[in-house]
Order: sequence, then C-alpha cells, then structure tokens
Amino acid sequence: MKIAYTMSPSPGDMDEILAHLATKLAESGLRTCGVAQTNTSNEECQHPCDMDVLVLPDGPVIRISQSLGSEAKGCRLDPAALEGAVAEVSTRLAKGADVLILNKFGKHEAEGRGFRDVVAEALSQDIPVITGVNKQNLEAFLEFTGGMAEQVPATVDDLSNWLTNTK
Repeated sequence: MKIAYTMSPSPGDMDEILAHLATKLAESGLRTCGVAQTNTSNEECQHPCDMDVLVLPDGPVIRISQSLGSEAKGCRLDPAALEGAVAEVSTRLAKGADVLILNKFGKHEAEGRGFRDVVAEALSQDIPVITGVNKQNLEAFLEFTGGMAEQVPATVDDLSNWLTNTK
C-alpha cells in the first residue's frame, strides 16, 4: 500500500502545500489526479468562507461550500458539490494516473463517504496516494489504512521525495 499523509501545523497550510505539490508533479510530467483546495474570503464572513476544489490536473473548479451567512456556526460543506467532485476525480482516475492527491481525509471520508472509495480504488491499482489529515480524523484514517500509511512532513519537497521513493 502506497499512501502518505501529512498534517499541517497551521489551518489552511495543507491546502497550499498540496496545491503546490500537484503543480510541481504535473510540471515534472506526472499524471496527477485528485483535488487541490483553495479558500477565499467572503465579505459576509469573518473566516475563509468559500471553499473551492480544482479537479486535477486542469479543472473544473467546484465550489464545495455553502454560503450560510455571517452568523452561521455549522458545517459549510456542500455534500452534493463534494460528491460532484468525487465523481469527476473517479472518472479521471479510471483513465490512469501516476499519483492521487487529496486535500484531506475529512469528516465525510472518516464516515465512509466522500473520496474514500476513490482512495481505495487508487490503492487497488497501485497508484500512490497523498492526502492531508487533521487531528479529528486521524484515528479514522489510520483505521481505514490499517496503519499502513506513512506520515510525511508537510513540505512539498518531503512529499515529492516520498513519491519518488515509492516507485
């Protein structure tokens, strides 16, 4: 099983690191598959409200957040949009890839939804997987991977080197 995970010391850093990694790997000629997330400010919110994912390698960009207003405290994730991104990635994975990159193994994956089946499919095809994981979902991720995932420092160089060494 070729799966690496990384954990970011600061919120939002993981998205930027994995987006840069995807760009670097694509520029080196690898066929990337998966999603890279960007968060953009919204004047109505006091935190990064709009979450978009770029379906690797070249789009589309899908908004996976809902606009719930400035007073909202609940989850902003739009489950239908997330599943649309999952379908896009699944279709691309079926055409072949050198690496699957996912911005995170999140709550949906921990609960058996989201990109979980895509990750399993990539691993069954011996395609290396790189994902971010937060502390809240780490236990579910380690259970999902049977403890076989390797933790890699949250840098583009370390993740790129891990991928090179898996070949």
